[in-house]
Amino acid sequence: MEKTGTPRMLLEIVSDTICPWCYIGKQKLDAALAMIGDEIEFDVRWRPFELNPDMPSGGLERRTYRSAKFGSWEKSQALDAQVHAAGADVDLDFRHDRMAMTPNTLSSHVLVRLAWESGLQDVVIDAIFMAYFTEGRDVGHDQTLTEIGVSCGMDGERIKEGLVDEDLRHDVKSEAVAYSEAGVNSVPSVLLNRHLLFSGAQSPERIDGTLRRAAANGDVVSPGAAGLVDG
Repeated sequence: MEKTGTPRMLLEIVSDTICPWCYIGKQKLDAALAMIGDEIEFDVRWRPFELNPDMPSGGLERRTYRSAKFGSWEKSQALDAQVHAAGADVDLDFRHDRMAMTPNTLSSHVLVRLAWESGLQDVVIDAIFMAYFTEGRDVGHDQTLTEIGVSCGMDGERIKEGLVDEDLRHDVKSEAVAYSEAGVNSVPSVLLNRHLLFSGAQSPERIDGTLRRAAANGDVVSPGAAGLVDG
């Protein structure tokens, strides 16, 4: 039986699949949603964002790319150490030593879109994050993405068709661009009922309080602190 009198809101998370703070942020968001339980009902959707929109389709060797992006490999390693420590605090094992490539993430976002069709978006997002950050797999590669999707219960043929569907790829790309043009410039960014609620990997307690206040107000509160971008 459908509940009555319980707020139901659209909760959207704009993220990139190779953003470590998005992975950490998901752990914290999941903990916050567990705190809220069935007091508030959310329709949770994961939305695309590309940290590196001009990345070649085959990706780039990670050390070369990040050395150029951050000025040196040592700076990149220092940032990785910060991520590793933050991840350990929420029981995530970041294995930067296994990450050989910085991939183009468009295909992974297509997989996430396809996962929505079968109600598997949440588990697929987790699987992509783990594949890249812990297992060091190339999540820009269609075969890898197909394996990830199938392992989560998706139909393999539907995945293969979707990954090469140019209309679908264009639609996902356009959505990512639209968020950027709308002012989303850091991820993760969390939207409630189409309005920016907060950005960054905030604590479960803070997310819990923010979502409860927003639900009580019937819409949104002021945007939170700036998020962290690293990819």
